[in-house]
Amino acid sequence: MGKIVNFFNHKGGVSKTTTVFNLAWMLGTMGKKVIVVDFDPQCNLTGMVLGFKGVEDLEATYKENPANNVKDALSPAFESKPRQIVGAECIAVEGNDNLLLLPGHIGLAEYETTLGIAQELSGSLLALRNLPGSIRFMLSATAEKYEADYVFVDMSPSLGPVNQNLLMTSDHFIVPLHPDYFSAMALSSLTRVLPRWKAWAETARGIEVLKTADYPFPDPQATFIGAVIQKYRPRKGAASSAFQHWIDQLVAGLKDQLVPELAKAKLLDIADYTARVGDAPWHPIMEVADFNSLIALSQEHQMPVYALTPAIVGRGAIWDQAKESMDVFYAGFEDCAKKVIALTT
Repeated sequence: MGKIVNFFNHKGGVSKTTTVFNLAWMLGTMGKKVIVVDFDPQCNLTGMVLGFKGVEDLEATYKENPANNVKDALSPAFESKPRQIVGAECIAVEGNDNLLLLPGHIGLAEYETTLGIAQELSGSLLALRNLPGSIRFMLSATAEKYEADYVFVDMSPSLGPVNQNLLMTSDHFIVPLHPDYFSAMALSSLTRVLPRWKAWAETARGIEVLKTADYPFPDPQATFIGAVIQKYRPRKGAASSAFQHWIDQLVAGLKDQLVPELAKAKLLDIADYTARVGDAPWHPIMEVADFNSLIALSQEHQMPVYALTPAIVGRGAIWDQAKESMDVFYAGFEDCAKKVIALTT
């Protein structure tokens, strides 16, 4: 069964979407079949992959039967439709035969309140028993349908019920970070929130009504498989001193705050992690500089920054400079992909 890997930080602007796309593409080139799933109602991943500019571009592509977006795929449970959730219809990503997209839907936010009520684990549970296990059921069914090795989930920047469910019913999660004060604050917040979410998931799994639901709530087995630090400004091949200060702060926050609490909550086995990649879990699995002008070209042509061509970037000195940066990005994402494989196999 394909491994479900979530990319989560409730702070926005940390390059979750670009990390999902570039890392998934790299795994695809390495022979792994990957489905990228857009669970952010803003649908930035969907727009990036398909080259759409706004919601109106997406509207014509949606079809409920067979469901080809996250909202319609979950609608049998959330809208009490007389049919079972099945694997969703994914869209092939042009240029990479091993990459598929399950598009997002702005209306997914409509399910947030209902799921929140179901996840209170109160007296209303009987009527809403099928909701807490439905998201994992749909993702697993979609992975099985396409024989995917990985399902990469791009999550919204929030601490809402959908994200709580996504994270605690996944197999693994990665925390993208930006080297600044607000990411350091977000780490402190995650240190408190994630263990609470794990305790909630353990409680949910022990409730008989959820065990016997049409979509059973799974054993909470999610594990942290690393942080990614992106969007710093390089100077002579490394982060400038201002950005390095915040990178050091983030590493300290991971080491002293997040990692110990994740280990206590059994969201991380430090010894196992270290044995698999030969490095401690507070060291990021990837540090990558700001893409600068390459990100606009990447989005315009729906391909990763490290796969752009001279015809797109420009020739001569322009290409020489861009190629040097692209080679660094390629090496970074290739190394990160190898670590993801090691941590999830």
